[in-house]
Parts: sequence; C-alpha cells; structure tokens
Amino acid sequence: MPFPLPTKVDDEPIQTIRLSDIIETRDGPGAVYLPMWLSSFINGGIAEVEKLDYYQNRYLFIGKNKGVNFMALSKWAESFTVVQDFPRLAALRIEKRLISSATMYPDDEYGEFFETLVKKSFGAEYPNAVKEETFWIKKTVNQENDNESPDGIASPAMIYDFFVFVSIDKTTMQSVIREMMTDSLAVVTPTRAQNAAISRLRQIFFEGF
Repeated sequence: MPFPLPTKVDDEPIQTIRLSDIIETRDGPGAVYLPMWLSSFINGGIAEVEKLDYYQNRYLFIGKNKGVNFMALSKWAESFTVVQDFPRLAALRIEKRLISSATMYPDDEYGEFFETLVKKSFGAEYPNAVKEETFWIKKTVNQENDNESPDGIASPAMIYDFFVFVSIDKTTMQSVIREMMTDSLAVVTPTRAQNAAISRLRQIFFEGF
C-alpha cells in the first residue's frame, strides 16, 4: 500500500478549507464536531492554536496529509511517531525562524551556522514530545476535468485531510535548540559580522517562535 509523504509543518491558516465544504469528520457529519485545536488551526494557524489556555506552556505542531485514499492516510496518521516523524516538523519550524530573523539571505547572514543548525535539527531528539491526537475531515472540492459541465462549473470531488497534532514542553524544546546552537557554533568559523548576527539570533530566537 503506498503511503502519502508527510507534509511540512503547517503554521499558517488553512485558506483552502471552508467549514461549509466539510461533509464528514472522524466524529460525525458536517463541521459540528471539530476539536478546538483544529478549528483554531483552520481559522488562524498554529499561532491561534497556541492561544488556547490548555496548551499555554507548550509548543504545538500539526502535520497534515490529504488525498482520496482513506486507508493509506489512516495508516500514515496511525504510524506517525514523535521519535521518527516529529523532528521534521520541528526542523521546518526552526528553519523558518532562522529565515524570518535574517535581514539578508540566511546563508550570507549566518554563514555555515545556518546549514549546520538546520541539519542538526532534522536529526535531533526532542524529549517529551507528545502525539496528542489525530483527526480527519472529508470535504468537497471543485475539480476541473474532462467531465466539466457546459456552464463552466467544475464537478465536485471528495478528499480527505488528515491531521496529526503534537505538543512539546516549551522549556524542553528551548533547551534542545539552545544546545544545538552551541554545538553548531563550535564547528563553524563565522566572520565577524556573521558572529554578531548569530549572537543576536540566539538572544531573540524564541520571540515569535
């Protein structure tokens, strides 16, 4: 059975999902039974989910896959583990933070430190990460094909979106990232300007992370 590949961490609002398009979920028909974390994610991305009081001391991540093969997607969600699969979600978020903090191309601003840290983050261990929940929705989408009606309206199709919701203690993750930064800096030789940029990065990294 072919498995869909896990996607990158989705930290932006899911603009392609409208509640009116959801015809079924794991817990029942329509969009009535969406868990709070998923409805927040659909409306405002990870930033909105992390506003929930219950998760205020944790970083939150959501992996997403979609397709028409329910069994393959179910197997992907079931097989998702924090040991093997979470590091990719964490690494992509770390990489995004590095890029957003740079005032120029990150390879120029941080030198070899940038690539070294990103590689380390993909292979790092993140203790105490928790697979909180998996959830799926079934929705209608418009799909252009050869059977499109003469009036130009695309025929509807059905597709599943599967979500894996993961959390990790903020203090734990910050400790892991700080250690990776220290280890990365020890094996590279940045220029004076790059070293200044790295020092600033280490001070502000978790602001808006």
